[in-house]
Amino acid sequence: MNTKNNKRRQATRESIEKTFIELLQTKEISQITVSDICKITGYNRTTFYANYLDIYDLADRIRDKLEAELNEVFENKLFFNCGKDYVKLFRHIKENQIFYITYFKLGYDSKHTIDLGSISKQQVCIPDDNLEYHIEFHKAGLNAIIKKWLSAGCDKAPEEMAKIIKDEYTNR
Repeated sequence: MNTKNNKRRQATRESIEKTFIELLQTKEISQITVSDICKITGYNRTTFYANYLDIYDLADRIRDKLEAELNEVFENKLFFNCGKDYVKLFRHIKENQIFYITYFKLGYDSKHTIDLGSISKQQVCIPDDNLEYHIEFHKAGLNAIIKKWLSAGCDKAPEEMAKIIKDEYTNR
């Protein structure tokens, strides 16, 4: 029986998604075709289209999974403590580099926000009318730091990366 979440269908989707993520490491999304994925996985186009509308639907579903996993790691926290939470974040990034490289490569950081850098009003001394601007600035800066660290192969320790973030807010 072809139920929506049967093991065979799940295995098929996992194989297609894994192949897509692997292809993204060497190609841009616009260069990846359904035929590329089918050749590598051994599935036919009908199987692909039974699971996804197109390459961009596949990318969106992967994004949803990545965001759900990240939310699970941080237990849907809305605000970060500049110490422990950033160490936890950078450890997760280091342990799951392909996950984050894929997320940024798909360009979702500019279209959708994994809230990696929310700040509570208690953490900063900024008037309420300027807090929105500060939060946007912080998110963009944090994403830039994460991208730079990923491009360097996560060469610094997570604790050192958390200190870099913390130092940006000390005595400011």
